[in-house]
Amino acid sequence: MLLKLFRDKVSLGQAAAEQAATAIGRAIAERGAARVIAATGASQFEFLDALTEAPGIDWTRVEAFHLDEYIGLPVTHPASFRKFLLERLVKKTGIVSFHWIEGDAADPVAVIRKIVKELASAPIDIAFLGIGENGHIAFNDPPADFTTEDPYLIVNLDEPCRRQQVNEGWFADISQVPTRAISMSPRQILKAKELLVVVPDQRKAAAVKACLEGEISPMAPASILRRHPKATVYLDTESASLLSPGLKSALVEQSQVVVSS
Repeated sequence: MLLKLFRDKVSLGQAAAEQAATAIGRAIAERGAARVIAATGASQFEFLDALTEAPGIDWTRVEAFHLDEYIGLPVTHPASFRKFLLERLVKKTGIVSFHWIEGDAADPVAVIRKIVKELASAPIDIAFLGIGENGHIAFNDPPADFTTEDPYLIVNLDEPCRRQQVNEGWFADISQVPTRAISMSPRQILKAKELLVVVPDQRKAAAVKACLEGEISPMAPASILRRHPKATVYLDTESASLLSPGLKSALVEQSQVVVSS
C-alpha cells in the first residue's frame, strides 16, 4: 500500500484525480473501455470535482458500478448515493453505462442478483474508495465480513456509521437514517486491479491510524486494503495527524511512504 500526503483536501483531490484519469486512460488504450467503481460521501467532493474536469477522458468508454446504497431510500432523497453520483459524476461526464444499486426496489436480493451478473462480465480496472469514521469501506461496518465471496451483501449499519451521515448533513437526525444497505463486499473490492482511496479531514484521523497501523482485522474494515498489491491512500495533514511520529515524519519529508501488510 502506498500512502500519499497533501497539505489540504483540494490538492489531495487533484492528485487523486490525476491518478484516476491515468488508470482510466490506460484501460481505454489497452482494451477500448474502462470499468470503475465509484464511491460517494463528503470526502469525495474535491476528488470528483477534479476528476470530472480532467482532460482527455473519453467517458463514453467508461462503465461504472455503484459501490453501495441505502435500502429503502428513493433516488430523490438528498442522501441517496444514486442522486449523489448522478449529479457529481454522471451528468458532468456523460457516462452512459452506469450500473445502479436500486436501494428502494421491492426485492433487494433481486437487485443484487442483477448487478452481480453485470459485474462478473469483466474485471474492474480501478475502484474509488473512502474510509468511514468507524473504519468502514463501502458500507461494511465493523465487524466486516472478510470471508464471504459474495460480491454484494445486505448489511446492517451501526450507530457510528449512521451518526456520521447525520453529521455530514445528509439527514436531520439519526432516526431518519436507514438501518440497512446494499454494499459491495470487502473481497469483491479487493478484486479491482487498482484501488484509489481518498481520505481527507480530521474526523477520519482515528480510523486512518487504526486501519493503516493496527492489525488487519474485521474490526477495522479498511485495514484489509493493505492486502491489495496496488492500493494508494491519499491523506491530508488532518487525516494523517494521529499516525505514529515515525510514519508521519516520513510522510512529511517524502510525501509518500509504502506500508506493508
